[in-house]
Amino acid sequence: MKFNKAVSGSRRKNRLRHFNAPSHIRRRIMSAPLSKELRQKHNVRSIPIRRDDEVQVVRGHYKGQQVGKVVQVYRKKFVIHIERIQREKVNGATVNVGIHPSKVIIVKLKMDKDRKAMLERKARSRQMLDKGKHSEESIMETS
Repeated sequence: MKFNKAVSGSRRKNRLRHFNAPSHIRRRIMSAPLSKELRQKHNVRSIPIRRDDEVQVVRGHYKGQQVGKVVQVYRKKFVIHIERIQREKVNGATVNVGIHPSKVIIVKLKMDKDRKAMLERKARSRQMLDKGKHSEESIMETS
Protein backbone atom coordinates (compact mmCIF):
# COMPACT_ATOMS: atom_id res chain seq x y z
CA MET A 1 0.00 0.00 0.00
CA LYS A 2 1.20 3.45 -0.91
CA PHE A 3 1.41 6.00 1.91
CA ASN A 4 3.24 8.94 0.33
CA LYS A 5 1.13 11.00 -2.09
CA ALA A 6 4.24 12.53 -3.69
CA VAL A 7 5.48 9.13 -4.95
CA SER A 8 3.96 7.28 -7.89
CA GLY A 9 2.42 3.86 -7.41
CA SER A 10 2.69 3.04 -11.10
CA ARG A 11 4.64 -0.14 -11.90
CA ARG A 12 5.84 1.37 -15.16
CA LYS A 13 7.23 4.53 -13.54
CA ASN A 14 8.80 2.62 -10.65
CA ARG A 15 10.60 0.25 -13.03
CA LEU A 16 11.78 3.20 -15.13
CA ARG A 17 13.21 4.98 -12.09
CA HIS A 18 14.77 1.79 -10.73
CA PHE A 19 16.64 0.90 -13.92
CA ASN A 20 17.62 4.51 -14.70
CA ALA A 21 18.72 5.27 -11.14
CA PRO A 22 22.00 7.18 -10.71
CA SER A 23 24.92 5.58 -8.87
CA HIS A 24 24.29 7.20 -5.46
CA ILE A 25 20.72 5.86 -5.43
CA ARG A 26 21.80 2.44 -6.73
CA ARG A 27 24.04 2.23 -3.64
CA ARG A 28 20.96 2.51 -1.41
CA ILE A 29 18.99 0.05 -3.56
CA MET A 30 21.87 -2.43 -3.25
CA SER A 31 21.50 -2.89 0.50
CA ALA A 32 21.95 -6.24 2.18
CA PRO A 33 20.46 -7.47 5.45
CA LEU A 34 22.74 -8.01 8.43
CA SER A 35 23.15 -11.36 10.20
CA LYS A 36 21.23 -11.92 13.43
CA GLU A 37 24.32 -11.25 15.57
CA LEU A 38 25.15 -7.97 13.80
CA ARG A 39 21.49 -6.94 13.92
CA GLN A 40 21.46 -7.42 17.70
CA LYS A 41 24.78 -5.60 18.12
CA HIS A 42 24.08 -2.53 15.97
CA ASN A 43 20.24 -2.40 16.16
CA VAL A 44 20.11 -1.98 12.36
CA ARG A 45 18.39 -4.33 9.92
CA SER A 46 20.18 -3.67 6.61
CA ILE A 47 22.99 -1.54 5.22
CA PRO A 48 24.37 -0.66 1.77
CA ILE A 49 26.95 -3.27 0.83
CA ARG A 50 30.60 -2.38 0.17
CA ARG A 51 33.74 -3.98 -1.15
CA ASP A 52 35.43 -5.76 1.75
CA ASP A 53 32.33 -6.96 3.61
CA GLU A 54 32.10 -10.69 4.32
CA VAL A 55 28.81 -12.20 3.16
CA GLN A 56 26.98 -15.50 3.04
CA VAL A 57 24.66 -16.40 0.14
CA VAL A 58 21.23 -17.48 1.41
CA ARG A 59 19.22 -17.86 -1.82
CA GLY A 60 19.74 -19.41 -5.23
CA HIS A 61 22.15 -21.95 -6.69
CA TYR A 62 25.17 -20.74 -4.69
CA LYS A 63 23.55 -20.68 -1.25
CA GLY A 64 25.48 -22.39 1.50
CA GLN A 65 27.40 -22.05 4.72
CA GLN A 66 30.74 -20.79 3.39
CA VAL A 67 31.47 -17.11 3.87
CA GLY A 68 33.12 -15.05 1.12
CA LYS A 69 34.50 -11.55 0.83
CA VAL A 70 32.88 -9.08 -1.58
CA VAL A 71 35.35 -8.53 -4.42
CA GLN A 72 33.34 -6.01 -6.43
CA VAL A 73 30.09 -4.07 -6.16
CA TYR A 74 28.87 -3.77 -9.76
CA ARG A 75 26.29 -0.99 -9.50
CA LYS A 76 25.62 -0.86 -13.24
CA LYS A 77 24.25 -4.42 -13.19
CA PHE A 78 22.83 -4.34 -9.60
CA VAL A 79 25.05 -7.30 -8.58
CA ILE A 80 28.00 -8.09 -6.33
CA HIS A 81 30.89 -10.45 -7.01
CA ILE A 82 31.99 -12.70 -4.14
CA GLU A 83 35.43 -14.23 -3.61
CA ARG A 84 35.00 -17.96 -4.33
CA ILE A 85 31.73 -17.88 -6.28
CA GLN A 86 32.85 -18.39 -9.87
CA ARG A 87 31.95 -20.50 -12.89
CA GLU A 88 33.95 -21.80 -15.78
CA LYS A 89 33.34 -20.54 -19.29
CA VAL A 90 33.45 -22.80 -22.36
CA ASN A 91 36.98 -21.65 -23.20
CA GLY A 92 38.19 -22.59 -19.70
CA ALA A 93 38.36 -19.10 -18.19
CA THR A 94 36.72 -18.53 -14.81
CA VAL A 95 34.41 -15.59 -14.24
CA ASN A 96 32.72 -14.22 -11.13
CA VAL A 97 29.01 -14.88 -10.85
CA GLY A 98 26.86 -11.83 -10.11
CA ILE A 99 24.56 -12.13 -7.10
CA HIS A 100 21.99 -9.56 -6.01
CA PRO A 101 22.77 -8.09 -2.56
CA SER A 102 19.29 -8.89 -1.21
CA LYS A 103 20.11 -12.61 -1.59
CA VAL A 104 23.06 -12.47 0.82
CA ILE A 105 23.49 -11.63 4.49
CA ILE A 106 26.39 -9.58 5.79
CA VAL A 107 28.35 -11.60 8.33
CA LYS A 108 31.24 -9.19 8.95
CA LEU A 109 31.34 -5.46 8.25
CA LYS A 110 34.30 -3.46 6.95
CA MET A 111 34.23 -0.55 9.39
CA ASP A 112 35.39 3.01 8.83
CA LYS A 113 34.36 6.29 10.43
CA ASP A 114 31.60 7.04 7.91
CA ARG A 115 30.05 3.63 8.29
CA LYS A 116 30.24 3.79 12.07
CA ALA A 117 28.49 7.16 12.00
CA MET A 118 25.78 5.80 9.70
CA LEU A 119 25.16 2.79 11.98
CA GLU A 120 24.88 5.04 15.03
CA ARG A 121 22.50 7.39 13.20
CA LYS A 122 20.26 4.52 12.02
CA ALA A 123 20.24 2.92 15.47
CA ARG A 124 19.31 6.25 17.08
CA SER A 125 16.40 6.77 14.68
CA ARG A 126 15.16 3.22 15.38
CA GLN A 127 15.19 3.90 19.11
CA MET A 128 13.07 7.00 18.52
CA LEU A 129 10.54 4.87 16.58
CA ASP A 130 10.39 2.21 19.30
CA LYS A 131 9.77 4.76 22.05
CA GLY A 132 5.96 4.61 22.01
CA LYS A 133 5.62 0.89 21.32
CA HIS A 134 4.49 -1.61 23.92
CA SER A 135 6.48 -4.78 24.47
CA GLU A 136 4.94 -8.09 25.51
CA GLU A 137 6.29 -7.59 29.04
CA SER A 138 4.67 -4.19 29.49
CA ILE A 139 1.32 -5.56 28.29
CA MET A 140 1.53 -8.47 30.74
CA GLU A 141 2.33 -6.08 33.63
CA THR A 142 -0.73 -3.91 32.99
CA SER A 143 -3.19 -6.81 32.85
